Amino acid sequence: MTTLMLTLAVLGQLLLAAHALRRGEAGLCAALTALPLLLLSRRGAARLICACVLVLGALLWVDAGISFVRLRLALGQDWLRLALILSGLTLASLAAGLWLLGRRAQEFFGRGREVELPQAAAFLLTAALLSVARAKASVPLLLADRFLSGPRFPGAGWLEILVLALYAAWLAGAFMDPERHKRLRPRIWALFSAVFFGQLLLGLLGLQDFLMTGRLHLPVPALILAGPIFRGTGLFMAILFAATVLFVGPAWCSHLCYIGAWDDACSRLDPKRPEPLPARWALWGRATTLILTCATALALRLLGVDGVTATWLAAAFGLTGVGVMLTLSRRLGVMAHCTAFCPMGLVGNLLGRLVPWRLRIDRETCSRCRSCSRVCRYSALSGADIEAGTPALSCTLCGDCIGACPHDSMHYHFPGLSRTTARATFLTLIATLSAVFLGVARM
Repeated sequence: MTTLMLTLAVLGQLLLAAHALRRGEAGLCAALTALPLLLLSRRGAARLICACVLVLGALLWVDAGISFVRLRLALGQDWLRLALILSGLTLASLAAGLWLLGRRAQEFFGRGREVELPQAAAFLLTAALLSVARAKASVPLLLADRFLSGPRFPGAGWLEILVLALYAAWLAGAFMDPERHKRLRPRIWALFSAVFFGQLLLGLLGLQDFLMTGRLHLPVPALILAGPIFRGTGLFMAILFAATVLFVGPAWCSHLCYIGAWDDACSRLDPKRPEPLPARWALWGRATTLILTCATALALRLLGVDGVTATWLAAAFGLTGVGVMLTLSRRLGVMAHCTAFCPMGLVGNLLGRLVPWRLRIDRETCSRCRSCSRVCRYSALSGADIEAGTPALSCTLCGDCIGACPHDSMHYHFPGLSRTTARATFLTLIATLSAVFLGVARM
C-alpha cells in the first residue's frame, strides 16, 4: 500500500509538471519535476510539502476540467470522456495528498519529525510570497528570470523560487535549536549582506541586470525615511520596512538589515565581553539622529537643494555610521551603531511595541547569572531589565540570550501561544523573510 501511494504521489506531481509544460511554463515544469525528489529524504517536511502540492493540484484539475468542459460545450464537441479523465486525475491527486498527511505516511517519513511543521510552513510561505511578488512586479524580480528565462526556457524564476524555498525550510529547521540559532544567525545575516552589496557592486561595474531598476539609491537605512521626505516619492522601502516590523517586530534589525550585519561583525572583532551602553544612549542618541535626519531632509527639500548635494550629505551620514561601528562597536563589543546611532533602529523598536512578539524572562527559574547579558550585543539585558523580566527597548528579538541561558529561562512570547509554538512560529517567519529578502533585495 505504501509503495502504491508513493507511486501515485510522484505521478501526481509529474502530471502537474506536464500540465505546466503544456501551458508553456518550462521553469515551473522543471520545479515540479524536481519536487518529488524530496520524498527520497524521508523527512517529515517533504511529505507535508508534497501533500500540499497535490491537494492544490487537485483544485487545479477541477478548474481545468470546468474550463475544458465549457469550451467543448461551446464548440458542440463531446465532453464526457474529458470530464471523466480529469475527475480521475483530481481524485488520484487528492487521495495521494491526503495519504501523505495520514498516520502511515507519518511513520514512513520519520526523519526530522520534530521540525517538520516549521520547515514545511517556511517552504510554502516562501514559495507563495515569491510567486506573488514575481507575478505583481513591473520588472523581472528574480535573477533567474533575468539571466536564464527566454524563448527556449520561459519561467526560469520558478527554479529560483524552489531553491529559496528549500533554503527557508533548512533555515527553519536549523533555527529550532537555540544554540544553533545563536551561532548561525550572524552567518546567515552576513551572507545576506554580502549578496546585497555584491549585487550593488556588480551593478556599479556595468552589469545593470543585478540592479532592481537601474536607478541607484544609497544603501543607508536612514534614507528609508529621509529619502521619501526629500523626494516626495519612493515609499517602497518604507512600506517594506513597516510590513516586516508588523510580522516580526524589531527583528528586522537583527536578521534582515543589510547594514546591521556590518555592525554585528565589528562588535565581534574583540573577543572580550560586551560592555552595555547606558539605556539613555539607546533612546536619546537615536532620537537625536532621527530628528536631525528628518528635519534635514525636509529643509533640503524646502530650500530646493539639488539631488547631488543631498546625496553627498547622505553619504557623509552613512560613513559616520561606519565610523561608529569601527570605533565604538569594535571597542565595546556591542552594536553601538544600531543601538545608539541608527534612527531606523529606534523606529523599529517603537513600531515593534505595536506587535505582540516579545522576549520574556521567567523570574522564577532565572538565577541572575547574567549569562544572557554577556551575549547581548544590543545592551538590552541589564540587571534591572532581568529583574523586570523583560529586555529593554533596544531588544531586537535576536534570540542569542535564549541559546546562552543555562536554565531555559528566556523565551519568545506571543499572547495565546505556548512557549514552544511561539518560538516555532516566530522563527518560521524569520526563516521565510530571510529567504525572500535574499531573493529580491537589491538596489
